[in-house]
Amino acid sequence: MFTVAAQKTSPAFQLKQLSWLEGKWTRTNTKPGRSGYEEWKKITPLSWKGQGITLKGTDTAFVEQLALEVKKDTLYYVAVVAENNGPVYFRITEVNANGFICENSTHDFPKKIVYWRNGNVLRVITSDEKKSIGFLFQKQEKQ
Repeated sequence: MFTVAAQKTSPAFQLKQLSWLEGKWTRTNTKPGRSGYEEWKKITPLSWKGQGITLKGTDTAFVEQLALEVKKDTLYYVAVVAENNGPVYFRITEVNANGFICENSTHDFPKKIVYWRNGNVLRVITSDEKKSIGFLFQKQEKQ
């Protein structure tokens, strides 16, 4: 996916490369009776907020608060879910104009998250050494 050698760039520049992520992305590979989406919004040049929602019918089955933020000159993907005692920080290790990779080797699952965009289609893969889970999204046009 990432064929260009990683270059040392500022976290602010890395975050700017991900401007395509802003907006609502509807999940397209859910089980029957389920739906979901991720939504991202730029808060400041160094901070984004997001959320992931999974619905079972009209009931909310899962909520994940997300963020992209710069902390101590490093860009992080931050996930807050009910199953964890607090925010889980994933260090963003690679960024290019179409995606990013983030990792946290001390977390149980996932240890690695990959976001990869091809036009208005977004693929997200969460993984560890034993398994991976793929999510497909379609970007929603602004109303």
